[in-house]
Amino acid sequence: MKLLQVADLKEHMKQINKEDKCNVFDGKWVYDPKQSPFYQGAQCPFLSDQVSCQSNGRADFMYEKWSWEAKGCKIPRFNGTDMLERLRGKRVIVVGDSLNRNQWESLACLLYSALPPSQAQVDVESGIYKIFTAKEYNCSVEFYWSPFLMQLEINQKNGARILRLDRVADSAKKWVGADVMVFNTGHWWVHNGKIKAWDLFQNGGKTVENMEIESAFEKAMNTWARWIDQNVDVTKTRVFFRSISPEHKGKLWCYNKTQPITDDSYETTFPRKIIEAIERTMQRMKTPVTYLNITKLSQYRRDAHPMIYKTKQWKQLAMQQRRPESSADCSHWCLPGLPDTWNRLLYASLLLDTSEVILSS
Repeated sequence: MKLLQVADLKEHMKQINKEDKCNVFDGKWVYDPKQSPFYQGAQCPFLSDQVSCQSNGRADFMYEKWSWEAKGCKIPRFNGTDMLERLRGKRVIVVGDSLNRNQWESLACLLYSALPPSQAQVDVESGIYKIFTAKEYNCSVEFYWSPFLMQLEINQKNGARILRLDRVADSAKKWVGADVMVFNTGHWWVHNGKIKAWDLFQNGGKTVENMEIESAFEKAMNTWARWIDQNVDVTKTRVFFRSISPEHKGKLWCYNKTQPITDDSYETTFPRKIIEAIERTMQRMKTPVTYLNITKLSQYRRDAHPMIYKTKQWKQLAMQQRRPESSADCSHWCLPGLPDTWNRLLYASLLLDTSEVILSS
């Protein structure tokens, strides 16, 4: 494929990078059925049941057909063939919780649908959720399950679950050498009650039962930042951190919603101190980290969650419950859907570091 030097487009991309002129994360959703979605869910047989809303019986399609437009500049449309060319011979790792798995499934599907099926492979390996490989391009997109980014250990004597704030996850040895890294964390830190995943914190050789979550989280982020600074070659690797993916609960519950929120004043209720700790950490690091700040643009999209269509058995489950909406998934996202926009913005960010653009015919 020929790489075309396009001076005016290069200059346009430079403008996108200047936040005082254009912030690609600030804009509005526009209904655009001609441009969206980027693929059909049936094109990607590896999509998990949880995000396969159409095959699970969701009847409406409008949530697939919204396009994000930035204020003051045009965001490049995702080009799967171009992305594969840029990733030739490279590794992408996506590390974090199930929302980053959601993003991995989206990215894998965007690339998979740009290839003949014989040229793509999806594997499950020990310690890895899935690996997408594009054979001709010798590139991979890998997902590593690590909702805290830290090591969670089980005490063999008493079964206590110990969250190490001073040690990154064991899978970190597989992160080393990747060319693109996309991280997230946050949601599992604020879980309480039965869904809380740890019993004790350990930091610097000391084990404690109680610690303010914000303090524990900041210690963990500092550990992650130190690992990045010590292990990433900035001449080779781009590091991204994706912001909090908002849930839609309470008054803005996602159940049966088919339109985005249009109220600009709406904001997520996720603890602000957690978000601030992430932003402070990135500001202190010597390694440049690109912040994929998708929180605000995602807040509007309460229509794009799986809701009750998170399983093919949704009808049976609905009949078993008086209020089927009480079990609606208002955290994850249908595919095709919102995470495709996250990856479109990831793609745009990668374009900013290049002087060549591949134009689709």
